Amino acid sequence: MNALSSTPSCAMHATKRLAARIRPVGVASAVVAAALLGACGGDAAPVPPAATSTDTFLPPEGTSGFTPKSIAYANRDMVAAANPLAVDAGVAILAAGGSAVDAAIAVQMVLNLVEPQSSGIGGGAFMLHYKHAENKLVAFDGRETAPAAATPNMFLNPTTGAPLSFATAVNGGLSVGTPGVVKMLDDAHRKHGKLPWRDLFAPAIKMSTDGFAISQRLFTLLDGNTALRTQQPASSYFYQTDPLDATRLVPKPVGTILKNPELATSLQTIANGGTTAFYTGALAQAIVAKVAAHPTNPGRLTMADMAGYQAKEREAVCGTYRVKLRVCGMPMPSSGGTTVAMILGMLDRFDVAALKPS
Repeated sequence: MNALSSTPSCAMHATKRLAARIRPVGVASAVVAAALLGACGGDAAPVPPAATSTDTFLPPEGTSGFTPKSIAYANRDMVAAANPLAVDAGVAILAAGGSAVDAAIAVQMVLNLVEPQSSGIGGGAFMLHYKHAENKLVAFDGRETAPAAATPNMFLNPTTGAPLSFATAVNGGLSVGTPGVVKMLDDAHRKHGKLPWRDLFAPAIKMSTDGFAISQRLFTLLDGNTALRTQQPASSYFYQTDPLDATRLVPKPVGTILKNPELATSLQTIANGGTTAFYTGALAQAIVAKVAAHPTNPGRLTMADMAGYQAKEREAVCGTYRVKLRVCGMPMPSSGGTTVAMILGMLDRFDVAALKPS
């Protein structure tokens, strides 16, 4: 189950694991973006009095430098993703006659392999899809949901009532929610796909089998992650013994070719069996078992949680900017659409073009 991702559900800190989230992915009229925690459910004991956390602000993902990019233009379609290998997969699908949704699915599956710290089929996703012929914009909600057994106080210290530290809360099975990526992408594909579902997994399956080169970003984020070094099979997959100190583990060097035949097998299973294979079959059983078997922080995810997951279609959040522009984004449970709309509303009265960068 290498490179399956997970994100916290019902956590005080709304944080994530290394293999956690989906980076923004834009493919023509389809945009796939990140999701975090799901809503809590189930009966729970009263929440203890609020206590002050000692955690400082933690960004959703570590930084690894900035590379200036030039603006790109296209007349018909475009693929944008966090890794060029994923872009190549999306472009190949479009060239084969695929739709924007088809390309987005291929991009996501490759990102699962090459950007596991940001993206994966064990996490959640949002998608905005615009159909020009109908002038219709639809929001697909594939955010993770908390296990049915989740409670409001599950991320509080049972003795003090204080929020658990970031590391304690996020590392292990307790922060894992029911993944939504696969179901959401399947729903979108049924409505807007052109190529067969199984064909969209081919680039990622081939790359998982043949291997890919570790990027500088992946290396940097692995280098700063201490918890992952202690968790198998991730530890042996991403790390090696430090040549200068046999007691330390260090990330495998940039450019090292990583092969993940287990992921290839899992992707092939989903390609052949669809969402049923992921949410009710052996893959679901393996995910649930792994979550429950964590030695220090077991989770509450069950087969019933997996089988009961449903993605949702929602109406996009739209606002007007400077009278002539209609800007739309993902609605709740994402904060993206409303936040952008509020920022643009505040900027609307200023002559932004006349302002110098500062």
